[in-house]
Parts: sequence; structure tokens; C-alpha cells
Amino acid sequence: MPRPKRKATDVDSSLCSGPKKSTSKQLDRIDHLFESYTNKSLGLIDPEGIEALCKDVHVDHTDVRMLILAWKMKAEKQGYFSKDEWRRGLKCLGADTLTKLRKAIKGLNQEVMVPECFEGFYSYSFQYCLTEEKQRSVDIETICELLNIVLGSEFPSQVKSLIEYLKIQTDYRALTMDHWRNIYRFFKEVSFVDLQSYDSSQAWPVILDNFVEWLKGKEEKN
Repeated sequence: MPRPKRKATDVDSSLCSGPKKSTSKQLDRIDHLFESYTNKSLGLIDPEGIEALCKDVHVDHTDVRMLILAWKMKAEKQGYFSKDEWRRGLKCLGADTLTKLRKAIKGLNQEVMVPECFEGFYSYSFQYCLTEEKQRSVDIETICELLNIVLGSEFPSQVKSLIEYLKIQTDYRALTMDHWRNIYRFFKEVSFVDLQSYDSSQAWPVILDNFVEWLKGKEEKN
């Protein structure tokens, strides 16, 4: 996944379907698992630790489920998990052993199938890519990677076309959260078969107006 480094805010507050009670023994097991991946000098799980975790749970680091796991933890900095974040995520998943965590991660796709839940995760995925304290936009290259990870399986042809356009257009070097949210709305509401459902009077971002014009131009040439 992209390599952003900043705290994410405005995260869906109900990442668990219900409260997960934890005993002191369960917490000890969760902490022991944390220590097995921790960079001792930092007191954090760092990129090397996450790579080892991915290997142990049989999931590639670019898999959307690792981003969902970070969302579950409310992780603030991509590539790093603090002990509090680790505890939060694993208690939420009810996973206090590697076997349980492996099983929970494999099923994380189901965690975001509810539309309201996905929208929280979708917004978080953008915020996770903000690298500076006052940054409000994400560069096009990272946006393209994120589109593939977050929406590629649900909207494969739409994502492919948009990425193609984003890479050749020269008007925007980065996109904002408003752009990001409207991309998801656009994919849900607009049919790419004929684009007849696209109404430019509905206050779509200009970049999507331009994208539609580009799509129509491509269609006319075919």
C-alpha cells in the first residue's frame, strides 16, 4: 500500500460490531503477540514488523485487508502500530493468538461490506495518506495506488479508466478529500455504459466533469 505517515482523524467511531470484553490473560496474550513484531528501540511495530506480520498471516502488504486492519486499530501512521492501537484492533477482532488473528484478517473484507461501514473506511484510507500536519491533498500517484487497493475489486473497469485519465491529465497534481469522496459517489451512481446518468449540473468536481468528457471523446474515436 502507499507509504503515508500521518495521523488519521474523523474515523468511524464504531469499528466493532459490539464490545469485546477482555480478560487480563487475553490482554497479556495480545501484548505478547505485539512484542513478537515490535522494534524494541521504538516500542512500535515498524514496517519490518508489519512485513513479518503479513508473512505470518499469509496476506500481502498491498492487500486491502491490511488497510482495513489499520482502520480497525485507528492507526495514525502507516507502517507503524503502537501498543494501544494493536490492543484496540485485536480486542475488537477478538484475536489474542496468531491463529485467531490469521483467521480474523482473512475475513476482514466482510467487515466493510455494510455501506455505512465502508464509507468510514473509505474516508480513513484517504486520511491515512496525509503525510504532513496541514496537508489537505494526496498526490496523484498515491491516489492511483489507493484506488486500486480500495475500489479495484468492486469497480475494476471504472478504476482502470480513471487511473488512465489521472495519469495523463495535467490539471491536477493532487486530489482533496472532496474529490476522493465524490469518486466513490460517481462510481456508485454513474453508468459507464452510456454515461447518460451523469448530470454535470449536480455540482460534481471539475476533475470528474473533465473525466467524463475524456471518456466521451474516447468513445467517439472508437
